[in-house]
Amino acid sequence: MAMTLILIARRVYHLEDIITMKHLERMNIFMLVTGMMVGYSYGTEFFIAWYSGNPYESFAFLNRAFGPYWWAYWTMITCNVIVPQLFWFKRFRTNIVVMFVVSILINVGMWFERFVIILTLTRDFFPSSWGWYWPTKWDFAVLIGSFGLFFTLFLLFIRFLPMISMAEVKNVLPQADPHQHDGQKQVAIGGGTV
Repeated sequence: MAMTLILIARRVYHLEDIITMKHLERMNIFMLVTGMMVGYSYGTEFFIAWYSGNPYESFAFLNRAFGPYWWAYWTMITCNVIVPQLFWFKRFRTNIVVMFVVSILINVGMWFERFVIILTLTRDFFPSSWGWYWPTKWDFAVLIGSFGLFFTLFLLFIRFLPMISMAEVKNVLPQADPHQHDGQKQVAIGGGTV
């Protein structure tokens, strides 16, 4: 979510000199690493379910991947684990359009992770209570309302508080280079500078 908001704010408020490609590339590397960590945790969940020998636990995880809501689970895996792997390549890590699309897909994957958790509740240990989850108008209203509340608070935040701290701005200004003085480089000669 942070990358999506940064890319939009960077473009709208012309912050290209402050939020540089170096910053964005490092965030993409961070997304790559966290995508691998999430993939490892998903794999560990399946391994623990298998290794425990508990048939109910194994069924719960196999039902996530191959049950009636398999499409939600595999969408989650694709968006959270597979899509960030694009950032192994520098040309994708430094392409603004790819960054934006990948950040949106990761947001979709994280939303599907919550959706899969809700769907897990429809297949508990009692087959008599199994049912199908059908979103109601209230589910959609809560979803749209949460987006509206988030964007309202985000816009209020960037309106009344600084988007970027002064310490960060100072580091990217030309005056921040200690080797520059009045537009000329200093040369060290015998312990002094010229």
